[in-house]
Amino acid sequence: MTTRYGPKATTHVLDNPVWAALNGPQAHLGEVRGRAARFHPDIAGFATLRAEPDRRAWADLGELAGPGAEVALPGVTSAPPSGWQVIFTIPGVQLVDTGLRAERDVEAVPLGPADVPEMLDLVARTAPGPFRKRTIEFGTYLGIHRDGQLVAMAGERLHPPGWTEISAVCTDPNHRGQGLATRLVRAVAAGIRARGETPFLHTTADNFAAIRLYEHIGFTLRRTTSFRAVRIPGAPPAGQAADP
Repeated sequence: MTTRYGPKATTHVLDNPVWAALNGPQAHLGEVRGRAARFHPDIAGFATLRAEPDRRAWADLGELAGPGAEVALPGVTSAPPSGWQVIFTIPGVQLVDTGLRAERDVEAVPLGPADVPEMLDLVARTAPGPFRKRTIEFGTYLGIHRDGQLVAMAGERLHPPGWTEISAVCTDPNHRGQGLATRLVRAVAAGIRARGETPFLHTTADNFAAIRLYEHIGFTLRRTTSFRAVRIPGAPPAGQAADP
């Protein structure tokens, strides 16, 4: 059986959300080569393989990203071919909205390209996950300021059909314990719901505090997953470094 997004080998679009996003609503943010796909490196280091990847899929990824490149393969659990280096594998979880109270927040303001330097600074202080200079192109990002400084933010990332991932949820250490992250998650979710879509999110499996918070406010664990990064064999062309 085939679908618009290729042969149907998974039971749900969220089983391979990067593939579904890059072969659907976010095709303009990346590129697809055969059985592999990736986002533009300035946006995210994410790549993926079609369900049940084979040697051809790994070869397509190698051609797509280039020799020596490092790519993140969220959700891809199959072992890469000989010569590929696994940089890390981190257990993760995927949660979906089953009862979140989504609501606008008057203090949560949209963030734009001019805010990227301050967003990158907040990410550097809080480490919510990968965030690059064009990550903001994924979708809506909202922030809360205190005394003119960005102290908390959250936004949209992967956009498989019918769903939108909430990501980059972070709060400055000096402003934690005020419920800012919860308010921003609800505000971002309100925009997602307004489009008739359902929010979902990912976190590491050992981030027990975040998992408890998300479950408390209305998310439900859907599946376990993993976050893996690999390095493609070979050296990058002269003068070109591997993707960070």
